[in-house]
Amino acid sequence: MQFKFLHNNINVFDLGKSLEFYKKALSLNEVRRYNQEDGDFILVYLGDGVTPHQLELTWLRDREEPYDLGENEVHIAFGVDDFEAAHRLHTEMGCICFENKAMGIYFIEDPDGYWVEIIPNKK
Repeated sequence: MQFKFLHNNINVFDLGKSLEFYKKALSLNEVRRYNQEDGDFILVYLGDGVTPHQLELTWLRDREEPYDLGENEVHIAFGVDDFEAAHRLHTEMGCICFENKAMGIYFIEDPDGYWVEIIPNKK
């Protein structure tokens, strides 16, 4: 028996805002979408165009307020080939929420408060 990663899921309050953020901040593109027939929810799968792994964004029609992530310590991590350019972009976007210069990494925060770790690719 062998398992393989397919996707990670996060729930988002404003699907359009989240799609815009992930496109601009991480160059993720929509690869597929599922619209529930009754409009109750939408699933959008984003890909990086390099790996088969996907990020699933779930939007729920009846959600009336942003999600309370509490002390959620879960995060997604991305490696990047041009760390300095990524840092400049994320600084301009105002989405850097934590930096660990000693480790050479930083985190950005999406519109729902989820953290994404940015790590320089190993050379």
